[in-house]
Order: sequence, then C-alpha cells, then structure tokens
Amino acid sequence: MTGAVITGLGITAPNGLGKQRFWEAACNGISGIGRITRFDPSRYPATLAGELTGFRPEDLLPARLLPQTDQVTRLALVAAAWALDDAGVDLAQLSQFDMGVVTASTSGGFAFAQRELQRLWSRGSRYVSAYQSFAWFYAVNSGQISIRHGMKGPGTVVVSDQAGGLDAIAHARRQIRKGSTLIVSGAMDATLCPWGLAALWTSGLVSPAAVPERAYLPFDQRACGHVPGEGGAIVIVESAEQARSRGARIYGEIAGYGATFDPRPGSGRQPALAKAIELALADAQVAPAEVDVVFADAAGSPVLDRIESDALTTVFGPRAVPVTAPKTMTGRLYSGAGPLDVATALLAMAEGVIPPTVHIAPAPDCSLDLVVGSVRQASLRTALVVARGYGGFNAAVLLRTP
Repeated sequence: MTGAVITGLGITAPNGLGKQRFWEAACNGISGIGRITRFDPSRYPATLAGELTGFRPEDLLPARLLPQTDQVTRLALVAAAWALDDAGVDLAQLSQFDMGVVTASTSGGFAFAQRELQRLWSRGSRYVSAYQSFAWFYAVNSGQISIRHGMKGPGTVVVSDQAGGLDAIAHARRQIRKGSTLIVSGAMDATLCPWGLAALWTSGLVSPAAVPERAYLPFDQRACGHVPGEGGAIVIVESAEQARSRGARIYGEIAGYGATFDPRPGSGRQPALAKAIELALADAQVAPAEVDVVFADAAGSPVLDRIESDALTTVFGPRAVPVTAPKTMTGRLYSGAGPLDVATALLAMAEGVIPPTVHIAPAPDCSLDLVVGSVRQASLRTALVVARGYGGFNAAVLLRTP
C-alpha cells in the first residue's frame, strides 16, 4: 500500500460520543434525533435535531479555551485529541512543520456569534467579547487545533457545505503526497441555535415533521426533508510509509477521490454526481463491481434522492451494491457528515458489518439495495462515501482496507 492512510478516529455524534459508543449505537440502530432542548423550538417550523448529549467541554478541555470557543470548536478540539490518541502518535517525535490541519466548515461558530450580537444589540459594543473576532469564523477549527498541538505545516479550511468534509480529507491526502508527515483532517458543524436554525430553514430542505421516526426518511415515499444535527469526525491522515514505520494500526487507505459541480438549474444538463463517483473509482483504479458498500448522501428530499439513486444505478447497476445511510440516526451534520461516514465505513470494513438505515421503507420504485432494519454481515474491502453540498457540490471518496 502506498499513498495516504487513516490511522486515528475522533467521533462526536448525536448518538454517541467517542468511537466505541458511536459504533455500538450505529450497529444497534440507536438514533440521536429528538426535539430540540437547547432552546424552545416551538416558534420554528422545524423542532427536531440531532443534538449531542453528555458533552461536557469543561471536563475535556483546558479552562482557558472555554471563553474563546464556540460549541463547534470545542467538538473539533476534543475529537482531534481523541483521534491523535487513537492513532498512538507521539507528536514530540515529529517536526512541527511536517504536521498540518485541514478541516471543513459550513457555518463556523453560529451560537457564539448569536450570543455576542445579542449583547451588542441589547447592551452595547463594550459588552461584546474580543473573541468574537475569530470564534465565529469558519477557519477557527483548523487554527485552534494547530495551535493546541503545535502544528505549523499546511493549514487550511474547505467550504463546500456538506461535500466539504470529504473535500477536506482529499486535500489532506494531497498534502501527504506533497511530503507532509501527518495531517489532522475532517470536519465539525454545530448550528443548533435560533439563528442557525432560521438560516438552515431557508434552504427549503429541512423536515417540518414533529415525530423523530418520521422526520428523516431518505429514499422513502414519505420523505419530506432532512433533520439537522451537530458533530462529525476528525481523522488522522499519514503516509502509508510513515504509518508502517511506527507500527501504527491502519484503518484504511484514501484510495480515490472525485469532485464535481452541478450545472446551472434550467440548463437542461444532467446532475454531475455520477461523474464524481466515476472519478473517485478511476482515481483508485477500482471497477464498479469491486465496490462492496456505498455510504449515501441521503438528502431526504424526493428530488435529490432520485438524483442520487439514478447516479448510483448508472455507475453500479440496479441493486448491484449495498447502500446505507447511518446519518438517519444522527441527522445531517453538514460538513461533519462526510468525515463521520468515512469513519463509519472504516469501522464497518474492520468489523465486517454494514450499519443500517433506520426508520425507512424503501419506495417501491427504488433501484437501490438499501440496508434497512438491522446490520448486514458482509466482507468489505472497499467502501464508497458520497456527499453533496447545497448549491451543487458533489464529492466521493473511495476507501480501501490495508
């Protein structure tokens, strides 16, 4: 094996904090979606979300970081520390300039920004935190992770909505190929505040359903949108040579990547998701018949689900590969969704099981082999992860076992 590999996973998800708890929940079909508790959602058209429970940043981070960070950055810092610990890497043995951070973000620190803007309006500018200057910023997670761990190599953030998490991991692979030793990558999003929910609702893609089991139903005739969630995953990307030399456990290789952008609405041209998948397979030199499982984008919108179903059928054929969407247990985590699916796919390949898509009854005309109800045993050597962002972003990553 050559190229870039993943050696550490840090997961914060609505149905499980930490790798082991999340994996157990995913395999047992345990959902983290429920009525929003962080504020009163009764005045909003949407009242459900995938909220994190049991997350106590004061127990997991230095006190000095708490006043300057939003929920999203706290999640990223904790997940990065967990991922580094999971990788068993000794940062003291590496050059600071050989390590970098590449993350993605859809919205930055929304809750922090809302709080400070409320202070500005109600009390005046002297009551606004100086940390507002960066705590809201979509690049803050990359900055805070790099500062905390002394990483002075490549540092960037990718902004392409839900596709961004996969784009970030692909960019991490690019930096490894350029000579970096280690890149912390992945994404987090956390927009569950009144301002954030109002912004999400404007997309027209958020489900208005009030019952968790009926709210997020991709590839189902009853689909009426998605449920927002918070969290994601941070992964450690290393060169295969570096990982082997230090005896690291390798979860899998980032073998292929493809990205496209949909044509202008009304142009008459076809969506470009199938092309992104084909590019990822070609990059990995993998034939469609060699793909063992697909982790779907699963928009929960009838139109968008049809586009994805058609794309997968075009590439693989009808019911030719198992397809799953464990995000039905977490909600769509925006930029954090792709990295969480990557982590889930790597765990699935290690355990030989495919976690299910919960609550759905596949539409009669659905051409996909959806894994529903419970886990499916399978021998998995390759996994495709698909993500789409609002406005036309498409991304696909092909993972391969060591």
